Amino acid sequence: MASDATLSGLDWLAGYWLECDGASQTAEAWVGAGSDLLVGVNHARSSRGASFEYMRIGPRADGRLAFFGSPGGAPAVAFALISLERQRAVFENPDHDFPQRIIYAREGDRLIGRVEGETGGQVRSLEWRYEAARFGEDCPRRR
Repeated sequence: MASDATLSGLDWLAGYWLECDGASQTAEAWVGAGSDLLVGVNHARSSRGASFEYMRIGPRADGRLAFFGSPGGAPAVAFALISLERQRAVFENPDHDFPQRIIYAREGDRLIGRVEGETGGQVRSLEWRYEAARFGEDCPRRR
């Protein structure tokens, strides 16, 4: 149950994750396993340019866990942890423009990140399929 979840239930998120998709690359790193705060950064680059997001997972003021995302350095937006089962976590903020839901799932040496929600009356989702990598590693075609 998410209301009594502890941060140790998310230790599987820690590591350096890399998605190589054609000419684009997305890297995501999470540190802090075994502590009271997980801290992450996401860096994406393609022919259209680069983007980044600072992230953290930790307790809200009420003690419940939440994902806090700060895309491009903007003020952080909180998404409450609503489900944590084995190696799958779902965070939700129904009042946010897009996304309203953030999902992480670990499958062996893969990490799946997914955002979903509604924008402009249309249901939309984006998904990243990361593979475990050495810290700082780039996609092979970028070396």
